[in-house]
Amino acid sequence: MIPPGRPVALAATTTSHVPALLQAAGERAQTRFWEFFVANIRNPNTRRAYGRAIGEFLAWCEQRGLASIIDIAQLHIGAYVETLTRSHSAPTAKQRLAAIRMLFDWLVTGQIVATNPAASVRGPKHVKTPVLDPSEARALIATHAGLRDRALIALMVYSFARVGAALAMKVEDVYVQNRRLWVRLHEKGGKRHEMTCHHNLEAYLHAYIDGCGLAADPKGLLFRTIGRGTGGLTTTPLPQANTYAMPKLPGALCCRSGRAPPRPVIAAHGRRLRKRR
Repeated sequence: MIPPGRPVALAATTTSHVPALLQAAGERAQTRFWEFFVANIRNPNTRRAYGRAIGEFLAWCEQRGLASIIDIAQLHIGAYVETLTRSHSAPTAKQRLAAIRMLFDWLVTGQIVATNPAASVRGPKHVKTPVLDPSEARALIATHAGLRDRALIALMVYSFARVGAALAMKVEDVYVQNRRLWVRLHEKGGKRHEMTCHHNLEAYLHAYIDGCGLAADPKGLLFRTIGRGTGGLTTTPLPQANTYAMPKLPGALCCRSGRAPPRPVIAAHGRRLRKRR
């Protein structure tokens, strides 16, 4: 992974943070490795997740005596995925396999390795995450008395927004058009998605923006942290990890991990919720 704050040009030439398996493969392999993250992956959340996944995989390979990334074969990747399925959920194992497969595709096109050893490795099957029913969704929103948290949860419920897209919104991304409130989401790949708000979402967003005085800062981020001791919003963006601590709900309204319901849980029931209102 690229160290935080390290300039790209320096990161591409240094070997101090390059995994040992890349250093053994030579300078071209190291450069191609940095280019995979800098030039090939544009979404910062994907870059962070893939960097963590690949770093852990290469460390696993090194612990098992592999000397170079060129020595990694289909057998090693299959064994690693099998190990992952014993300690992680199936979606996590599939995401990490996707990161490994994508890296080796990049190395193949850069003529670092001849073939992609992950191309034919299959990930584990998993059952789709069960969704909340409309009554549980309303309870999830109603449980949050804070204007910010309620607006964020409602935004994901009614707009199908990913948490990353919701947290990236600016105040100006909530706007009035034809006497209706609209939201603008910046999705992966630079795509922009605009939609009208459900009347409940409109009320929650108005209450949040007006109650916190955000309208005067249209270029500022919509969702921000709360200052310690002040109770007011800061200019610091709300970290994605903080959203996992929002719900404090019993039983079925929380995931087994205690985290906030992920996007599939929240979004998949949104259409049914809107139809019943």
